[in-house]
Amino acid sequence: MNYITDAIEQGRFEADEKLPSIRVLSELLTVSKNSVIKAYEILEAQDVVYSVARSGYRVNVLVKQENTALSPPTDVDLLSVAKAVLTVSKERHNMPAGSAHPSSELPAVKQLYAEIGRHSRRQTHTPSHYQLPPGDTNLLKQVTKITEQNGITSKPSDIVITNGAQQAISLAFRAITCSGDIVAIETPCYFGLLLMLESLGLKVLEVPCDPVSGMDIDALESALQQWPIKAVLVTPNFSNPSGALMPVAHRKRLLEVCKNVSIIEDDVFGGLAYAQPLPSLKVLDENDSVIYVSSLSKTLDSRVRIGWVISHRHQASISKRLISESMGGHNLIQSAVADFLSTGKYRQHLRRAQKLYQENTLQFCKLLRQALDSHCVLKGSYQLTMPKGSFLCWLVLPAHVCGYYVYRQALAKGISILPGRLFATGRQFEHCIRFSLANFHDTILWREAITELAEIIALQLK
Repeated sequence: MNYITDAIEQGRFEADEKLPSIRVLSELLTVSKNSVIKAYEILEAQDVVYSVARSGYRVNVLVKQENTALSPPTDVDLLSVAKAVLTVSKERHNMPAGSAHPSSELPAVKQLYAEIGRHSRRQTHTPSHYQLPPGDTNLLKQVTKITEQNGITSKPSDIVITNGAQQAISLAFRAITCSGDIVAIETPCYFGLLLMLESLGLKVLEVPCDPVSGMDIDALESALQQWPIKAVLVTPNFSNPSGALMPVAHRKRLLEVCKNVSIIEDDVFGGLAYAQPLPSLKVLDENDSVIYVSSLSKTLDSRVRIGWVISHRHQASISKRLISESMGGHNLIQSAVADFLSTGKYRQHLRRAQKLYQENTLQFCKLLRQALDSHCVLKGSYQLTMPKGSFLCWLVLPAHVCGYYVYRQALAKGISILPGRLFATGRQFEHCIRFSLANFHDTILWREAITELAEIIALQLK
């Protein structure tokens, strides 16, 4: 019932338009046909839908919703949907564009693991110990150099090494919020962050985002005036999933409207800008209100789980929470990554990655547009983002396309993508799809998969 009413309220079905059949909804929502029949019967009794003999159900009442109105803060309930999507088979796909992991084929990755191998052999001859916060001394120095290259002035004592950016953001939230507090986030938003907010018991207020320029600062300002928001989580550089890049003027205004509110800046994709990078919020911040988070998970390799957080004001609190929950980090990985970074190979690796991902994005989007445009029902009716960095791509389809249905049909054909419903607390991005292009190859397999995906979308739209 919620699925049907949400679809009507969000405009995916117009008045008198035919709704999905009982069989289709049963397969899509993985419920019994009897459940679908019961839902339709109740909605018919409520005059939301009406039945047509031998033709199924149609929309009776169209509930219009103002796009400019912000929905009130809500609890996150995404775990069941995320687990259903993330527990797919690990088998190889014809088109592996689902998970957002960087390419493991770049030379630096092999060099990194060779360094890890050397450190693992060396550590067999040393006493076992924990790597206490803030982290390996040499790694802190190397991270300081990375942040300096990004324009951020910091000292090793300002940095805390974490188990990836996800833990860094979680620690930052715990340092500045309590369970039940309201936090503002971008929508669409990376589902891993939504799951983390769910586990922390925080209420989220979703602020609309433009797929090109990012968070709507006017909407955020309005939200700050309406609700007691304790923190704002934002990804100015190539947000996940849309790839939006926030202009400098928007960044400055964001800092202005959040004078008394802490900002957590997630900058995991910042190192993958195709052109001259824009100054981070941390660089522009004059009031020490920005907690800066980054990692090597998107720029180098996601398996090493090295992230960091910079916050002069909350550094002690974050370190205390880190040591109390995990006694620090992995000394083997931290020392090995530190030695790898000290060779200077990381900067060369970033240049190669930037070039590779830009080429991948341009070619994939060209092929996908050609495939979509070959269907008259799709030509001119979709929006495909062209981000200026990272390796993600966001496809917005006509409002009544079900991205989750497309996802399931594609997966059965060996095509891995991510459905838009993962990136919000509701179903407002049900008609969207995210692609990860770090491992794109212009091969016959990929081209055939892109063609097949376009056919699936066109059939679903019809």
